[in-house]
Amino acid sequence: MKNYFKLVSITLFTLLFVACSSDDDAAPEPVNEEEVITTVIATFTPESGAQVILTSTDNDGEGPNAPVTVVSGVFSNNTLYTGTVEFRNELEDPYEDITQEVLEEALEHQVFYGYNNDLGTITYNDTDSEGNPIGLTVNFQTSDTANGTITITLRHEPTKDGEGVSDGDITNAGGETDVEVSFEVEVQ
Repeated sequence: MKNYFKLVSITLFTLLFVACSSDDDAAPEPVNEEEVITTVIATFTPESGAQVILTSTDNDGEGPNAPVTVVSGVFSNNTLYTGTVEFRNELEDPYEDITQEVLEEALEHQVFYGYNNDLGTITYNDTDSEGNPIGLTVNFQTSDTANGTITITLRHEPTKDGEGVSDGDITNAGGETDVEVSFEVEVQ
């Protein structure tokens, strides 16, 4: 009987020791914090002629002031432009290039271009490792003449296989918006 109590005591002690083991040894799950993006610069370069640069700057980050948008000129009609977009956090000194992070995490990001079709057609020029668009580079074929809005939206963790998403339709993309800016543009 004495051996029985000893065996029960050892078993209970072992169970208690295992049940109270520390979970502090487990590595914490990495947190992917939302990027702070203060500046969006979209540069459209034609085969010949002047570039058009769309710039949005939000100097107070998530503060109360609206971003300041600047469009450097008008788009030439019936012209093919190659566009690139850059995302920055200019609250850092020197500024943090968020574009590089978007490229490194291409499977988890997509840039969407919302615009009225009167302006022309924007198509993706780059893809992630699974063949889905990223949107850091695009082609913009302008129309005859039009005025309208181009809205650039960076989405984090979109559903890239959602209906229309690979064609640039944000409707079924889901995910979270990292930044969204709109520019009033003109095609002449």
